Amino acid sequence: MTIPDQAPVAIISRNDESRLGTPLLVFLHGYGSNEQDLMGLSQHLPEEFTYLSVRAPLQAGPGYSWFPLTQEIDYSIESVARSVEALWALLEPLVKQHSSITLLGFSQGMAMATSLARYQPDSIEAVVGLSGFAVDPGPLDIFDDAKLAEKPLPLFWGRDLSDPVITRDKIEYTLGWVPGHTELASETYRQIGHSVCMEELQDVAEFLNRVVLGKS
Repeated sequence: MTIPDQAPVAIISRNDESRLGTPLLVFLHGYGSNEQDLMGLSQHLPEEFTYLSVRAPLQAGPGYSWFPLTQEIDYSIESVARSVEALWALLEPLVKQHSSITLLGFSQGMAMATSLARYQPDSIEAVVGLSGFAVDPGPLDIFDDAKLAEKPLPLFWGRDLSDPVITRDKIEYTLGWVPGHTELASETYRQIGHSVCMEELQDVAEFLNRVVLGKS
């Protein structure tokens, strides 16, 4: 399966000159969802940001996905690479228009956010990952993890330890990857399952204020 040759679909919180020079936060939704899903979170996050929510390119039931998943919630790294390259093609022109680019991904969106940060480490300020995982690239050399080892990525990772969706192998890989490549702020939340709670959003807002906006 390949990514369709069509213009990306995205919504933005402000699309005039007022966004120029502001920090940009990009929402990357989960499997089977769409660009509307995470945009509502912006009302709980710092107003200094411009918020951009992107629709994944592949149809998945009533929604969309960043890359195909099997019934075992597995994937091909080649499909991840194609989607990362397409997402970067959308975001690269925005680099010079904003003071920084931060990625916030939920579930499969966290896989995309961490993958893009590993693909373009010099261009991504920070990543917020909610109820998700980082991708194991296997033998395919598509990430610049060596650069992140030199300059670790600020990463907020929030999840429920009993998340029923993200499989154990993906959590174990992520737990092995974060120590050498990120400045990790990790929080767990009981009984939220595979979702987001208000306490978590407050922690995300604090992370963004501290790491991206430089507020104490």
